[in-house]
Amino acid sequence: MSNGIIGKKLGMAQVFAEDGAAVGVTAIEVEPSVVLQVKTKAKDGYDAIQIGYGRIKQKNVTKPLQGHFNKANKGFFRFVKEFPVQSEKYEVGQEITADIFKIGDYVDIVGTSKGKGFQGVIKRHGFGGGRATHGSMFHRAPGSIGASADPSRVFKGTKLPGQMGNVRKTIQNLEVWQVRSDRNLLLLKGSVPGSQNGFVLIKKAKKKSA
Repeated sequence: MSNGIIGKKLGMAQVFAEDGAAVGVTAIEVEPSVVLQVKTKAKDGYDAIQIGYGRIKQKNVTKPLQGHFNKANKGFFRFVKEFPVQSEKYEVGQEITADIFKIGDYVDIVGTSKGKGFQGVIKRHGFGGGRATHGSMFHRAPGSIGASADPSRVFKGTKLPGQMGNVRKTIQNLEVWQVRSDRNLLLLKGSVPGSQNGFVLIKKAKKKSA
């Protein structure tokens, strides 16, 4: 069985557990992904499947990729991703759905965090800032960042203002709260990186099992 799939983040909601506790969940749309290529250890040196997700128009696909997608004869796709498999048998054109997960499973989510532009040290790194008293000239500045004697330079990695967000993030060990196969939905307990309608990779957790 494949250990992962591609999905689209729809947003967060609140559901109630059996004991009445409110639980924050993230809804992810998991349309069926199509197997585009099956790689084997004998032919390619490793076992994996290549899947496509997010159907797009033919005019938006290069001719080499059109030929590759036509082997599956299931349309054209925005995303192509490989997932390792073990000894399972797959066929080109086969569809993979949310049913590879079940309630209580744990997954790792890979997505691109929201871009927040150029930010200062207080928002970007959580600095406390200076006093907000009369006459203070130090409110949201980073303070001293270098040494005057040895070494007379600024160390690499010093926390300074700069671009915040818009980076690849992995959140580990999120619990699968519900699987709604009829609506191609996964509900994951907790938050997921990225903005609404952003695409994410959903993989079986490496460090935790149900």
